[in-house]
Parts: sequence; C-alpha cells; structure tokens
Amino acid sequence: MAASYDFPQDLTDAQDELRQLRADLQTVYRRVPWSAEPLEAWETHENAWRPSSRPASPGWDPQDAAQIARLRARELELATAIVTHAYWSEFAPADVLAARDALKHHHEQQMAGASS
Repeated sequence: MAASYDFPQDLTDAQDELRQLRADLQTVYRRVPWSAEPLEAWETHENAWRPSSRPASPGWDPQDAAQIARLRARELELATAIVTHAYWSEFAPADVLAARDALKHHHEQQMAGASS
C-alpha cells in the first residue's frame, strides 16, 4: 500500500494551481503560432532521415507574448514554492521523492475518493 501523506493546505493549493496553470499554458501554446518571432517557412532536404517542415510564422502578438510571460513567471514562482516548502524537511532525503510524487498525484486521488 502506498504511503499516506498529510500535506499542508498551502502546499496542495500551490500544486493544484500549478497543475491548472500548466494546462492553461498548453492551451495558449496550441493557439499561438509555432514561433514566438516571425520566421519564414522551412522544410528539411529530401534526404533527411526524418523529414520535417513548418509553415511561415507571423510570431506571437504582444498580448499572447505577455500572457505567456505572465503564466511562465507564475509557473516558476509556484514550482519554487513547492520545491522549497518547509514540509519536505520532515522527510529523510531518501523519502522526499516518493512524497513529492504523491503530491503531484494528490488531485487524482481526491477525484477518485470523491467518486467512490
């Protein structure tokens, strides 16, 4: 049976916000052009071992660039807060990895527990 952890509320809140923020960031990345800067279309040469190409990119508009910068800055803040949280000092170094992994999946466990 997997170990059970009593995570502090601020830690689970930060992890939940990080999970949602990363989903939001993925949504934005799917919407914007492939390149942040305007670039011409390109294609690998015909003998490439893995042919690839990209259409021309107009670059990101300033609003999208600002939104992405804001989301990435918040992502860094949250990740730093989670990794440096005092809660981890309660664990032996060999046990921190399992505890952090459990935190990453606590949302899934809550959802599974709510549906039972």
